[in-house]
Amino acid sequence: MTRKLIIGIVVVVVVAGGLAAVKTMQVKAMMAFGASFTPPPETVATAVAHEEHWQDTLPAVGSVSPAQGVTVSPEIAGTVSEIAFESGAAVNKGDLLVRLDTSSEAAELRAAEAQVQLARLNLERTQKLRADNTVSQAELDQADATLKQYQANADAIRATIDKKTIRAPFAGRLGIRLVNLGEQLEVGKGIVSLQSPSPLFVDFSLPQQALAQLQTGLKVRAVCDSYADQLFEGELAVISPDLDSVTRNVRLRAKFENAGGLLRPGMFVRVKVELPGEKTVLVIPATAVLSAPYGDSVFVLEPQVAGGQTNLIVQQKFIRTGGARGDFISVESGLKPGERVVKAGIFKLRNGMSVQENNVVTPENSLTPTPPNS
Repeated sequence: MTRKLIIGIVVVVVVAGGLAAVKTMQVKAMMAFGASFTPPPETVATAVAHEEHWQDTLPAVGSVSPAQGVTVSPEIAGTVSEIAFESGAAVNKGDLLVRLDTSSEAAELRAAEAQVQLARLNLERTQKLRADNTVSQAELDQADATLKQYQANADAIRATIDKKTIRAPFAGRLGIRLVNLGEQLEVGKGIVSLQSPSPLFVDFSLPQQALAQLQTGLKVRAVCDSYADQLFEGELAVISPDLDSVTRNVRLRAKFENAGGLLRPGMFVRVKVELPGEKTVLVIPATAVLSAPYGDSVFVLEPQVAGGQTNLIVQQKFIRTGGARGDFISVESGLKPGERVVKAGIFKLRNGMSVQENNVVTPENSLTPTPPNS
């Protein structure tokens, strides 16, 4: 029994040693393969850093406001007896909008006019009697004062009637009607919005650092999300003499003719104030910039010769960016003209990685991109 046990142990040891040797050889082979394995190059899209002439601009966001705009409301309370407009209609200055009930005032006016007529006759008689020294000068003055008092009373009633006849204070386009026939209107109750469509103003602000570059008459361009392919042109009309004490921004107003009537009061727009002169800038696609808390960087393609073959690798370079135009961004330092940067696929790269170019699929970059609506 002892001999058989020894033989069994020897067999187990031999088998285990053989298995260990085989496994060791497999691990060494895998390590050797891993050391010699070269991953395939990553496919990237590239662009060449090049110089362009850009006009200096100051971007901002603004809000459209009318040159003339008001919510028409009555000065005197009354009941609506006539509505003479349709919602959304264009009106001229002086066009009738709403007439309030003036039946009581009309009756009072007839009584006042009768008093005026009687006072005028009394004054004429008194003047004739005064010419004959039949009455005193005091009686003549009293008759004259009475006539003027009655005339003033009649004028006050006419003014009340006029105020109850509500007309358009200026030419423009009406909004939605807010009143109905027979409705009792209080003083200040909105009847309809009236806005002058042209010209329009765009109000916006810029930091105080830009104040030295600003002057009235500068060209201002505006774009609105409602009309993505439409560019509106105006000019800087007003520079506020004071600055906002909280933000230290200067308030500005640009004037736009708005001949087509596309801009509407209250719209949000993006504006750019164009400064005189142009400057030469180095530009790359904005998608080539990798932003991180420690700074912006790009991956630059560089040739590498190995084993008689020339491969492309990428090197990360930190840059300082400037202004942007469309799909492009300017580079103030860290890059040279002619260097080729990766514009698509940057998030899968690292220093020294091998890459290959493929610019067939990626779209062309543009200073005035017009992407389709999603």
